[in-house]
Amino acid sequence: MRITAVGAVIVFVLIAGVWIALSHASATPTASSKPQSSPSATAGAAGSSALQVTSVTPASRSTGVNGAGDVTVSFSAPLAADSPTPSITPNVPGTWQGQGTSTLRFVPTRGWKQLTKVTVKIPGGPTGVRSANGGELGSTVKVRYKTGAYSTLRLDELLAQLGYLPLTWTPASGSAQPAATDAAGQLSAAYNAPAGTFTWKSGYPTTLKEFWRGGTNSGLILKGAVMAFEENNGLGVDGIAGPEVWGSLLKDVGTHTANTNGYTYAIASENNPETLTIWHNGQEVLHTLANTGIPQSPTTIGTAPVYLKYYTQIMRGKNPDGTKYADRVYYVSYFRNGEAVHYYDRASYGFPQSLGCVELPWNDAKAAWPYLTYGSLVTVQRGSLTPSSSPTDPTT
Repeated sequence: MRITAVGAVIVFVLIAGVWIALSHASATPTASSKPQSSPSATAGAAGSSALQVTSVTPASRSTGVNGAGDVTVSFSAPLAADSPTPSITPNVPGTWQGQGTSTLRFVPTRGWKQLTKVTVKIPGGPTGVRSANGGELGSTVKVRYKTGAYSTLRLDELLAQLGYLPLTWTPASGSAQPAATDAAGQLSAAYNAPAGTFTWKSGYPTTLKEFWRGGTNSGLILKGAVMAFEENNGLGVDGIAGPEVWGSLLKDVGTHTANTNGYTYAIASENNPETLTIWHNGQEVLHTLANTGIPQSPTTIGTAPVYLKYYTQIMRGKNPDGTKYADRVYYVSYFRNGEAVHYYDRASYGFPQSLGCVELPWNDAKAAWPYLTYGSLVTVQRGSLTPSSSPTDPTT
């Protein structure tokens, strides 16, 4: 049995007891998750062929997309020279290329930030995209995808280039390395880090290498470097490379704005006598007697970055016997909650006397304070210092 609608536009066919509707006009199309044909053909003007979207790249529902890449839309026939172009949101500067051909390509001047939801809208209907012979795209096609996260490895590379790490970075021979002023290239590299090699700068103790986890977010060296960068750029100091950090970092790369504070590492040794040693830019700049915490209030063994500094403050708390104290101290660099390197007046130094801090004599505290900038790692360890590293010791 067959029933034909007026104009022979819709046909109902009875097959095995199921009515199936056939139409020359398709439903609203949805792009495939892969660059492939999209069911968007419709009848155009009288005597003309319908126009179809055959592929869109990046594909619908794609994730982890390089936000600096081009967007391409292919059609089943060449477009009219004055055919409207698709729209993309969020809007970024760029140009559509390929008008009058069967493939349009959007080339962004810069691109989209990480983890951005992007929508490509290809207009259909009488005012939409049309072919050179008058064929129309019957209905609007929308393709949605999401950009990926920036590469932590690239974060390491850029911080090394700007002098925030105790390592240098050299691009691999033949690898594509964008120019510092190439904003689009730098953004693309943020998504897909170019190959290269990290090499330790000479003069630092080998202990420092324990805190390097190149290409991951778990290393204390990276956290400290991000904190140093945040402080230099007037950002909140938390050691997390969020959108503001990345935006400022890419800007500083473009303007060659390097770290002017240099790189500092310090070790407080609970050997007998107790000492604090500071290395700056690969040189030992200070070695002094120090006091760490008494057994009832020990200084925490381990490593942490400097996160807060004061020229002077009144430290308040309780002594082990429960009595309260309120002591003025100077040249304060906090590296752990309640623990800081600072000056405190003592008759002598070199053995446990503090309530958890690393105490220094006045002249040495004054000398240490400018070096212990935000993000500088401070290690508290038992036993003697470890030897300095070899200048040729590489890591990749």
